[in-house]
Order: sequence, then C-alpha cells, then structure tokens
Amino acid sequence: MGKQLDSHAFTREDRQRYREKVRRCLDVFALMLNDFTFDADKPLTGLEIEINLIDDTAAPAMRNAEVLARVDDPMMQPELGLFNIELNVPPRLIAGSGFEEYQRDIGARLDRAEAAAAGVGAHLCLVGTLPTLRQEQAGPEALSGDERYKQLNQQILTARGEDLIIDIRGMERLSMFTDSIVAEAANTSLQFHLQVSPDTFPNYWNAAQAIAGVQCALGANSPYLFGRELWAETRIALFEQATDTRPAELKAQGVRPRVWFGERWVTSIFDLFEENVRYFPPLLPVIDDEDPRQVLESGGVPRLAELRLHNGTVYRWNRPVYDIMNGRPHLRVENRVLPSGPTVADMVANAALFYGLVRAFSEQDRPIWTQMTFSAAEENFHTAARDGIESRLYWPGIGEVSVTDLVLKHLLPAAYDGLDRFGVDPGVRDRLLGIIEGRCITGLNGAQWQAETVTKLQDDRQLDRVPALHAMLQRYVEHMRAGSPVHTWPIG
Repeated sequence: MGKQLDSHAFTREDRQRYREKVRRCLDVFALMLNDFTFDADKPLTGLEIEINLIDDTAAPAMRNAEVLARVDDPMMQPELGLFNIELNVPPRLIAGSGFEEYQRDIGARLDRAEAAAAGVGAHLCLVGTLPTLRQEQAGPEALSGDERYKQLNQQILTARGEDLIIDIRGMERLSMFTDSIVAEAANTSLQFHLQVSPDTFPNYWNAAQAIAGVQCALGANSPYLFGRELWAETRIALFEQATDTRPAELKAQGVRPRVWFGERWVTSIFDLFEENVRYFPPLLPVIDDEDPRQVLESGGVPRLAELRLHNGTVYRWNRPVYDIMNGRPHLRVENRVLPSGPTVADMVANAALFYGLVRAFSEQDRPIWTQMTFSAAEENFHTAARDGIESRLYWPGIGEVSVTDLVLKHLLPAAYDGLDRFGVDPGVRDRLLGIIEGRCITGLNGAQWQAETVTKLQDDRQLDRVPALHAMLQRYVEHMRAGSPVHTWPIG
C-alpha cells in the first residue's frame, strides 16, 4: 500500500503545497524522460503476493502482527486487514531457470510463514476473496495497525463525504453500506512487475491492457463475498466500489474513479502520470523535503516522493511505476489484474503467461492495440471478471470467442514466443504454459472449483451456504498445500 506514515491531521495548506510539489515533480520527471538514462539493460521482474490468514475452522484469523513477529522475514509486511499479509518476492531475471527460482523461493517463504502462523493458531490461504469473511468482521476495528491504512481509510471517507456503497450483482446480489474501506481487505491479489525502458513502456503497458481480460478470465479465483456467489472475480467489482471517493452526484458527472482501467492507449509513460495529476485530488498530502529540480541539476537522482505517493493512490489495474534501485532510476509496469492463489504453481504459470504475452505483443510489427478499441479491451476485462473461464471475449480478426479457445488456438503460441525472447529455459516454459493449457482444456480454475465444490457440498451433504463455504475452504487449503495446479483438483 505504500510508505509508512506518521499520525497527522492534514490541513488545507498541506493539500495546496502538496499539489504544487506534485506538479514540480511531474515537470522534473518530463525532463528526466528526455535526458536521463534509466536502468533497463537487464530488465528485472518482480512479484507481490497478498495472503489471507484463517484459523482451524477456515474463519478469518485477525493476527497478522503476531504472525509477522514470528516469521521475521523482511520481505513480508502487513496488508490492509488484520487477516492479511503481503510477500514481496525479491526481483530477478526470468531467463534460464528464473521461474523455477521464483517457485522455490516463494514456496520456502510461505512454508516458513505457515509454520510461524501455526504457532498462533493461524494458517495461510491464497485466495482472491476470502469466502468465510462476514460483514460484521469488515469494520474499522479490522484495520491493520499501520498508520497509513488508518489515514487512507479516513481520507477516502472524507473525500466521499458519506458511507461507501457495495452493490454487486452476479449469480446473486450483495448490497450494503459500510463506514470503512476494510471490505476491500477481503481481496488479496497477485501482482507482477516488469522493468522497461522509457521507449518501450507504452508498448508494454498497452499490451498489458489488451490482455487484462484474458488474464482475469483464466486466473479468476474470487466467486464468494460475505456469503454470496457473485462474479467469478468479485475482487474487481469490490475494489472498484470499496475505495470509491465519488458520491452518486460525481459519478453522474463522469468524474473518474480512483480504481481505474483507464480510457485510452498511451504513447508515453508521462501520459499516465500526467493523468494522475490532472484528474485526481491528493489523498495523502505528505510533503518531502527534497527539491527535485535542484537534485537533478546537481547530477543526482530525484526521489520524486510526492509524485510516487500520489501514483500509489490511483489504483490502475496496470500501473506505471518510477522507482530507484542502487542509485539508478528505473520504470516498471505493475500488473494488478490477478487474484492470489490457488497454488504457487498456478501463480508462477500465470506469471509466465503474462510475461510471455506482453513480450510477444509489445514487439509485433502491427501491435494488437492498433487493431482493437480501448473500450473493447475494457469491456473484455469486466466481462472476464463477471464470467471467468466461461467468458466470451472480443479479439481482433476473430470477433467474439470463448476465452479457452482464444488461448489454446491463438495466445499460447504467442506466449511461447515471448518467453523464448526472454531466454526462458524450454523445459520451464513448457511446464508452466502446460498448466495454462490444462486449465483451458478442463475449464477449471480457482473460481470454478470453488463454485462447483460449494454446490456439491450443499447438494450431497445438505449443507447451508455458510458451513459449505467453510468446508470448501478447508478442502481448498489442503489442495493448496499439496501444490498440484487447480485444474487437477477433484470437485468436492
């Protein structure tokens, strides 16, 4: 969620000074894009995995501080809710056996975290929306102790001026008011980072936007929220609504939401940062002491702290990132489309599909985004979130097609090509994309397995919805720990 914040009451003067400072940072960023050398010689990748904590009955375990104190891993930190933690996996190249290294590293860290959690009666669960979370557990008292979450909660509600409305219509309907953003903590995501140069950023970002619907459909793992069966990837709708700073009147005026797919293909990373500054008022106006222009003119690397913090409060599904590592600035595409889980193998396979497709599509002679409208890409995304692996999506040159046929016949070859361009070991490539192929052939992903298992438990054992969700999640965690990809799991 961003940098640490101290307890602070923001004033009108803070907001005015922050706005001015963000604009100065944007001007300096423009100068850097024209004249500065960004680190892109060997493009690193990165992963972030958000994780739920549950108890022995599969109910949420509000114990993230205790778990983190025991695991003592600097790559793990608290997330929004007391039942969430996050793992930031150290970045690496995916050439050769890079994906294998990811899988081993993630597995080892999660095993250590699970052992630590078990010591306080908790367990790790990799799932998109926590199906056993109850509405009464999603109030302000469930916020993590981190000051930045309290500030974010306060600022979103202050900007909105009224309670948040969650109204999701899917297989069933959920309609509720809430006085905090904690409902969003029901979501846990899987995020991919790809380091790129200023010149190649727009191609990679556009490619990521074009495939977002495909990613979402195949990786959907969030069918249940507060006891209701909603979308295959309910997490998308929940995130869009649980952090919405706009009351109904501003929505009617067309004011842009902070959780945003975007509205156009881009030609520069600057387009996205400039949109952030132009369209979105500050949420957390924390001002840094740095004079970015002075730092740049003296030959240093500006932190651009205000620009980066502001960017972190605009929740694009594919986000631009400016960062500094080892004294050198770099740019990244941060892909935020996917849910956590179901297994480490599934998540790494999802990574292989993403990196392979964006590499292949970003280097096409006639890029895919020149053949489809931006609105078509956005419609694909929301269709996929609603219908999951049963989605029918639009694709240039084909028209409307089932997502599984699209992937099997057209996109998997492109992903193979893209991974080859990264130098991924062929055996690793074949194993990971084979998981994607298996998902398409069986029609079984995390969301589908959850929904079919709950139906079977309700029908065969005559369970009501809530006990069926708990029984399903207990089976889910058993399969998750065993590690076989979700498309191989038995129903029930």
